[in-house]
Amino acid sequence: MTVRLFRHYTELPADVQGGVVALGNFDGVHLGHQAVIGTARAIGRSMALPVGVMTFEPHPRTVFAKGEEAFRLTPFRIKARIIETLGVDFLIAQHFDLSFARYTATEFVHRVLAEGMSVRHVVVGYDYLFGQGRGGDVRTLETMGHTCGFAVTAVPPVGSADGTLYSSTGVRACLMEGRPRDAALLLGRCFEVEGRVEHGAERGRQLGYPTANLHLGEYQSPRTGVYAVRAGVDRGESTLWHDGVANYGRRPSFDNGPPLLEVHLFDFAEDLYHRHLRVALVEFLRPERRFHSLDALQTQMAVDSAQARAVLSPFADSDRIAPVAPNP
Repeated sequence: MTVRLFRHYTELPADVQGGVVALGNFDGVHLGHQAVIGTARAIGRSMALPVGVMTFEPHPRTVFAKGEEAFRLTPFRIKARIIETLGVDFLIAQHFDLSFARYTATEFVHRVLAEGMSVRHVVVGYDYLFGQGRGGDVRTLETMGHTCGFAVTAVPPVGSADGTLYSSTGVRACLMEGRPRDAALLLGRCFEVEGRVEHGAERGRQLGYPTANLHLGEYQSPRTGVYAVRAGVDRGESTLWHDGVANYGRRPSFDNGPPLLEVHLFDFAEDLYHRHLRVALVEFLRPERRFHSLDALQTQMAVDSAQARAVLSPFADSDRIAPVAPNP
């Protein structure tokens, strides 16, 4: 299924107007977000109406807090790909800037939802806020929806059996604390980053462990250290997954430079420079540290690789990544 993508609410053709729309930033598209989108899908299918998701790009936080540390869990490309798997008909990646941010709650409902999209039903999370200064909430939306002729469903908090709520904040905390398995349980899949492989100093190749290097850019930085990973190599219309080990950090044994994700794929000899690579963090193995000799570093790299292979053994002979990292 290919989701139809629109960049502005005024672009919607007649055949996707008058539908059911899930509203939110949906950074991470975690299990709570999926519940909101799934509710919209169920309502839309029951009413034989088109189902869409409206999100905002760039993320509003980057507009209001420029220069802040990177925090994105799912930059737009990944977000769109995940939303596409959730069975909706269209995605609006509404351009967000200071002009759009000045829409009051009333203007947003009338200009965007009622006039621009002719919505029949809107689905949001229980804590949804909107409009200038976040002046509108769920009750505001319900009241205005009644006036404008559309219904509103607010999805209550969703969490795991142990009471942990699914949230983007929770995912970020897990990543910063080096708990990718816990992040995966909130996301419903392993956290991953993607980008073009860049040239590095080729020290890994000299040590017998060639690496593909990625700068994380706008992604939330995980804890620095060594991870067992699954790396997806772009094959055009498909992605082929391989086991690997990666270090995220500043390379204190060498240059203590800018943070970099260095990924070594096991039993892989292809040239990856300038190729598109997806890297899923499966397990945190150890913190990054400085080694006083190359021999000591090589010895530790062998230990890390063996540990990563053991962690990843449940993925053996699989060309796909499991949605959630299995327990050892």
